[in-house]
Amino acid sequence: MTVAQMWEARAADGRGAELSAWVREFALPELRGAVRRELFSAPGDRVLLISWWDGEPVPVADPPAGLLARPVHRWGFTSEWVE
Repeated sequence: MTVAQMWEARAADGRGAELSAWVREFALPELRGAVRRELFSAPGDRVLLISWWDGEPVPVADPPAGLLARPVHRWGFTSEWVE
C-alpha cells in the first residue's frame, strides 16, 4: 500500500523564498525514507511538499511561525489505482 502525504504552507508576505529554503534545509532531510519526495511552489508564496511512502509516513514539522501567513495544511492519501 502506497501512501501520499501532502503538506502545504503559505508564507507570510514576501517570505516565500525563505519558506522554500526552510523546507529544503529542515523538512526534506527528515523525509529521506520516502519512496519519492517533490517540492512545488505556487503563486501567493505557497509551498507544497508531497512524499510517497510504502508504510507509515513521517510527519513534516511546522516551520517557524514568523514564516507563515496561516497554519500549515496536511492531507494523507492512500493510492487506489496507478497506470
